[in-house]
Amino acid sequence: MTPAGPLAGLRILELSSERCAWAGKLLADMGADLILIEPPGGDPMRSHPPFADDLPGPERSLDWWHHHTSKRGIRLDLARPAGADLFRRLVAGADLVLEAEPPRRLPELGLSPEALCAAHPALIWISVTPFGRSAPRADEQATDLTILAGGGPVWSCGYDDHSLPPIRGGGNQGHQIAGHYAVLSALTALLHRIATGEGQLVDLNMHAAANVTTEMASYHWLVQRTTVQRQTGRHAMEQLTLPTQVQCADGRFATTGVPPRTPREYRSVYDWIVELGLEPEFPEAVFLKQGAERASIDLSKIGQDEEVTVIFGAGREALNLIASRVSAYEFFVGAQERGISVGVIYSPEEALEDPHFRARGFPVEVPHPELGRSFTYPGAPYRFEKSPWRISRRAPQLGEHEAEVLAEIGLDADAIEKLRADGVL
Repeated sequence: MTPAGPLAGLRILELSSERCAWAGKLLADMGADLILIEPPGGDPMRSHPPFADDLPGPERSLDWWHHHTSKRGIRLDLARPAGADLFRRLVAGADLVLEAEPPRRLPELGLSPEALCAAHPALIWISVTPFGRSAPRADEQATDLTILAGGGPVWSCGYDDHSLPPIRGGGNQGHQIAGHYAVLSALTALLHRIATGEGQLVDLNMHAAANVTTEMASYHWLVQRTTVQRQTGRHAMEQLTLPTQVQCADGRFATTGVPPRTPREYRSVYDWIVELGLEPEFPEAVFLKQGAERASIDLSKIGQDEEVTVIFGAGREALNLIASRVSAYEFFVGAQERGISVGVIYSPEEALEDPHFRARGFPVEVPHPELGRSFTYPGAPYRFEKSPWRISRRAPQLGEHEAEVLAEIGLDADAIEKLRADGVL
């Protein structure tokens, strides 16, 4: 049997929102007992396309499936007194609450995070909002696009052709960035509670999270008052750098990534050139040999030291030449074998079929008994030897676990049925 995850025994309540769904998934897949609380009509994410077999329905959204694995699900109308009371009872037995409600909503319902944390001193509460709970912009509306644009990442994403506007990365990355910070905050708060017995309210600012996830852009501006420039498939820099995406012999594209930088890497690239019989048509191979024979290569001297500059340029051009003579996958595997970081430009489906990802167990088959089959899911975004991870179940159907969850706080079948009849569930 798969060992219990590192968060086994931890009870988490998640108020459903696309802004914190990813964080909840990561915590649930690490073994926490996560109870997802939706409004009676269901979370809007259930209507997000695409759908399984292209058949729309609240139980067929692939976006919903992906973001809610390993969770149990109930419905609860927090705006009704009975619903608010049930939530308080659930909070009393929880270790952690994860929510992304508008800052004013829960206090207006008598469910202030501050008050509930005060009533339960060991409770950890993670509140995810666009600009912080009490910031001057707290009441402003925001979307994933505006978080990414206002926070800065969009400025660094796009193409060498600056007549084209910046672009937003796909996959709701603003929400995912906030989700990762929510998980980091939750784990840090758990460690603090282990040491002190104290819980805490974490006020997570999505805009700030995006702003510190701009790689070099924010720091260049803050320190040097300079602006980085977006580039096709490579780091945004103050000055445009040479292209790294190349078309391979099979017509597919790869990125040459990080060119050789050490004597060992220059030796590997030189040997690869020789192995492919390309040395006669690549006179710059002599500079690869020079790089291999040096004790070290100080990359800070590029543009200043003529020898370092030509050695570095030869390494880049050697990779371009090799890529043009082999298939994209051969280029990828060959470079990886030699310790050079490059990558094939894959479609999502191709990534799941890559032997490397499959060997690491990244594609995971998740049973859907209601459909009589299993579906392939992306697996863990990390792999830890001592911290097992697994998807324990598919995403919950609407209200699927109400009977068992509410029974755990003392409600019998008649009481649960009455709540359903009254529209609380």
